[in-house]
Amino acid sequence: MAAPPNFEEGQPTYRPPRFNGQYYNWWKTRMHDFKMALDSELWDVICDGPYVPTKKVGEPAVMVPKTRKEYNDADRKAVEKNFRAKKILVCGIGPDEYNRISSCQSAKEIWEALQTAHEGTTQVKQSKIDMLTTECELFKMKDDESIKDMHTRFTSIINELHSLGEIIPRNKLVRKVLSVLPSS
Repeated sequence: MAAPPNFEEGQPTYRPPRFNGQYYNWWKTRMHDFKMALDSELWDVICDGPYVPTKKVGEPAVMVPKTRKEYNDADRKAVEKNFRAKKILVCGIGPDEYNRISSCQSAKEIWEALQTAHEGTTQVKQSKIDMLTTECELFKMKDDESIKDMHTRFTSIINELHSLGEIIPRNKLVRKVLSVLPSS
């Protein structure tokens, strides 16, 4: 997972990371961490969807959504989480990306729309995982490559797999790196 070439040190920690359509996996990780540091419940809203206050009505009791007038303070706070999560996502994307998500009603919908646009559907994602897994298995150090450059290249493959949800055990990664090192 490479960082943008124009990445500057000292980015403000109070503003969400900016996504301009490139380096999605890098942005995705940074946005996750930003939301978790701000309020972990914002990430819950992205994973689980917005909270919808409900009430019991009739016999037998059926749960139906409350009207806004029926919200109590706890309901308002919980509903507000979706809008905060949504605002952070919208503030973290450029105009081209905004066009992809402008019709989304929840933070979860926005996150999923961006994920589908940049990682693809489940089938595309699995194909990427398969391709990267093969690349990892066939990984070799190039003749004119330094150990540092080789490690950076290998780490990029592993980070990309990780961002797609494929976790490779550390001991397997260490064995792979050791097996590709030259005997010298």
